[in-house]
Amino acid sequence: MGYRIQDVLSFLEQYAPPAYQESYDNATLICGNRSAELTGVLCTLDCTEQVVEEAIALGANLIIAHHPIVFKGLKSLTGKNYVERTIIKAIKADMAIYAIHTNLDHVATGVNKRIADRLGLKENRILQPKKQLLSKLVFFVPAKDKENVLKAIFDAGAGQIGEYKDCSFQVEGVGTFTPSEKANPHIGSRGIPQQEPETRIEVILPNHLSQRVIAAMKKSHPYEEVAYYLSVLENEHQEVGAGMIGILENPLSEEDFFEHLKERMNLRHFKHTPRIGRPIKKVAVCGGAGIFLLPEAKKAQADVFITSDIKYHEFFDADGQLVLCDIGHYESEIFTKDLLAELLSQNFPNIALYLTKVVTNPTSYR
Repeated sequence: MGYRIQDVLSFLEQYAPPAYQESYDNATLICGNRSAELTGVLCTLDCTEQVVEEAIALGANLIIAHHPIVFKGLKSLTGKNYVERTIIKAIKADMAIYAIHTNLDHVATGVNKRIADRLGLKENRILQPKKQLLSKLVFFVPAKDKENVLKAIFDAGAGQIGEYKDCSFQVEGVGTFTPSEKANPHIGSRGIPQQEPETRIEVILPNHLSQRVIAAMKKSHPYEEVAYYLSVLENEHQEVGAGMIGILENPLSEEDFFEHLKERMNLRHFKHTPRIGRPIKKVAVCGGAGIFLLPEAKKAQADVFITSDIKYHEFFDADGQLVLCDIGHYESEIFTKDLLAELLSQNFPNIALYLTKVVTNPTSYR
């Protein structure tokens, strides 16, 4: 069966919804035609001119990159810098470039879970769960119709709480209404007051699915006019947020953990604050620039916090409470391309799928 680019993007956007990206981000289809027939996919951390050339040589027409090549608005395309040259080269080759950035950082099975898995961490949880990503839908339905409506909204994405699905709260009661002369009532008659046994149903749903869930509710509901309320919640979404923290099954000495970190993350060098003189058991991680999570790592009583792009004075903020490790931005996220390739190979077994061989790390060590 042949696929279109849209098939792959729809899967990725279900796995890591674009609604979960930061406001400054540009996780989206950067260029290309969603409806084009898919010839192959190249997975990479960054998209550069060399990566586009590699995709062309492989016969692929979709590049999936973690980092968006276009981060700020472009006012011209003249080839004056590597960003414009990359986009021009891609457009000339009918190449689609898709970025899946902070939305993939924020899902519980995304970038930080990959780091945690490589380090052998267990009992992982999001370090800083996000708020205001969930809504509560309350509606009323005749008792005899509730199962049909519940199935429809569950299929649309409502009622998922962690590892539990089809979650709802129900209260039986009586609904009253009087249809007007212009109404077309499913139950009762025009101009006559009606009392009907009804069920009040409450469900939780992700904000970005609210329109789909409400549409499913209305389509499956027997009433001409459906009474419902939709409210955004302050609750933390435990499956979406920044960073991750977990534990080592067997604590390591600081020196042994440093060697473990270098081996598992394929590091030659990394920077760290002074040792704290205790075994390493609880480990916090954040791919990319994650120093903003240092207070959360301290609050969680992490023994070490692994991230990148730490400024000189920010190292002082460890303040002897944990070991702060800067392993490099590229090094912290390079295994994201493997995560993407694995996801696609499991769900699209017949597509031509490649991992870039281009080293896009803009820094070198001597």
